[in-house]
Order: sequence, then structure tokens, then C-alpha cells
Amino acid sequence: MRIRGRHYQTAKPVEVEISQAVISRLQAVSGRIEHVDRWPWIAPGWFDLQVNGHGGQEFCSGELTVDGTADIARRMPAFGVTRFCPTVTTERFDVLRHSLATIAAACDESAETSRLVAGVHLEGPYLSPQDGPRGAHPREHCRRPDWDEFRRLQDAAGGRIRLLTMSVEFDGSAEFVARVVHGGVVVAIGHTAADGDHIRAATDAGARLCTHLGNGAHASLPRHPNYLWDQLAEDRLSASLIVDGHHLPPAVVKTFVRAKTPGRCLLVSDMSGLAGLPPGRYDTNLCALEILDDGRLVIAGQRQLLAGASLPIGTGIAYVMASAGVDLCTAVDMASLHPAELLGAEPDALEVGRPANLVQFDLDESSPGGNANPTVRATIVGGEAVFGSIWVG
Repeated sequence: MRIRGRHYQTAKPVEVEISQAVISRLQAVSGRIEHVDRWPWIAPGWFDLQVNGHGGQEFCSGELTVDGTADIARRMPAFGVTRFCPTVTTERFDVLRHSLATIAAACDESAETSRLVAGVHLEGPYLSPQDGPRGAHPREHCRRPDWDEFRRLQDAAGGRIRLLTMSVEFDGSAEFVARVVHGGVVVAIGHTAADGDHIRAATDAGARLCTHLGNGAHASLPRHPNYLWDQLAEDRLSASLIVDGHHLPPAVVKTFVRAKTPGRCLLVSDMSGLAGLPPGRYDTNLCALEILDDGRLVIAGQRQLLAGASLPIGTGIAYVMASAGVDLCTAVDMASLHPAELLGAEPDALEVGRPANLVQFDLDESSPGGNANPTVRATIVGGEAVFGSIWVG
């Protein structure tokens, strides 16, 4: 297989050859080339740590099926995603167990699904029950960390839980974090009302990420101290950000990226199971939700309280470039390299000998406000074109 485009790091035209699922040759395209600025970009495929579902299907559901799981996975390459984490949110134990076991079964039954699923992100149920921090997670199912329950959930998942988002405000949280980390799971702080001492103790115990920093928080906070400053100042914590034009204002994105540095920032979509559906009101396991005409996903009946996202991770690449002033290479690394490194997975790279997990896309950088989603031309997973039509010049 041969593919051409502009290298996302250098903007130079290159030709990539793929053989036996790896990049076998990468060379510059020589000679006079007209309109090279019209060539698509080539980059490593995007790695989304937080996908709740798509097209009306949620991963966290007592009705989730193996076929439904596989269907959601098959939709991801259309967004340039070559690896992702199905995200299971706060619910009763039996629903969580069913969801995790179903995802595990889908991976066991399908090499295609297993190749796309990098691991499961368990977001909850150990979250703050307070309004604001809990977001759209149901209060009645937010609970204290329970090691025996977590162990049973990991067993149901076949060991596939790779990322746990939890609040660290509870007594014993640091000890729980240490046990989870010892088991090979990355712990993220999120949906929390923790103070600085709690955050420091959890980080000392091994927590490494802030989940969608700036969201899942109180509407009003003390000027200082507060848990946003504490997480921003903690250099051992990376931060995942939902940069979709709705969740964080541009000035906040710029401030967060500068405070954390681009190397400690990751882009996530946080796509809801309602993503891909038309505007309207929908009843879900969480609560009644509404997709507004501008794409925002909110708790029904108002326009400000968000409840997940409806846009893919690629949207964040354009917005973080516009908001934080980073270049394309840096933005792509936030959506590809950094998530892989966080989970200890082999990062994809546009280099000879590396797995051929690539995305070929167009990006209109002249669009005001960065609100032009990358247009994915083709996505290659494991050396196979699984979406679109490859452009070869």
C-alpha cells in the first residue's frame, strides 16, 4: 500500500509505503510539485481516551451487546481514531459488570474490535456526589472507593480496565489509589471536590491525570485555594481537555495549556452515546439530555450545564491550535502520542518500522475561531484501510 501527503511534523510532501502492517518506507517526494498546500496531511492515528458511545448506543448500559460494542468501535476510524478507550460511567454494580463483561467479550470475539480498543476507561462510580463535581453522573450511584468492588469489576472486564477516573476527597482515597496503581491501572482525578491535601496525597500515591480538567466542577469556586489551581500546579499530573468550543472557553484552554505545558496535555472527545444524532431531547440512563442546534449536549431544560460531548476528538485539534496557539504537530501529539504514553502503550509514529496506524486528513486552518473539523480522507489501522479513500497524488 502506498499513501502520500504532507508530514504532520514538517509539512513536507512524503510518500509512505506499508507492508505487513508496518511502515516499510518513508521518503520525501522530490521534484517540482504544484499546489502542495492542497495535499492532505498524514499523521499517526488519534487515540481517544474517553468515548462513552455513539449513534444512540452507550457503553454503560444494561442493554449493551457484543454487536453494539463492535458497531461503536467500527465508527471510530471515520473520525481518524485508530485506538480508543470505551468509557463506562457511574451506575449500579450489575450494570457496570454487564457493560465491562460485554466489552471484554466483544474484544475476544473480534480481532477488529480488539485492535481498536486500547483498554477500558472506568469513569466512576467513585465520584463526588456534590452537584457540580458529579456533572451528569447520577448522585444515587456516586459512592466511596471500594477495593473489593473494583476488583470484581476488573475481573468482569477481563483485566481490560486501564484507566480509572475517581474523586480523591474520601477518607482512604490515597490508599485506594496506591492499590489500583499497583495493579497496573492509571488513576485520574476527576469529578472531585477534593482539597489540596487530598490531591497531593493521591498524586503521591500514583495518580497521573486530571480527567477533563475544568469540567465536572462547581459553577462557582473560591478565588483561592481551589482544586483547579491545585491540579494545575501539580507537575506530576497531566490533564485531559475537551476542546470542542463548548466545554472550555478559548482563554481557559490557552491558560491550561500554558500552565501544564503542551507535553502534559491530552485531547479527549468525551463523546456521548448521543453523538451523531440530530438535535433534540433524549431520555438516557443518566437523565434527560438535549442536543442543541449548535452541537452542545446539555441536561435537558436549560442551555448551560453540559453532559458530555457530541463532537469527535479531531475537533479539538483545530480548536487547541486556535485557542492555545500551538502548531499542528503539537496538537496532533496531544491527540495521539500523549494518550498512548499515559497508558504505557506503544505510541504510533510516522517512522519506518512502526505500526501502520495512520490518518490522512484535510484541515482548514484559516477558519475563524478554529471551528473547522479536520476532514478525514482515510484511516489505516494495522496496515489496512478501514475508512475512506486513500489519496496517492
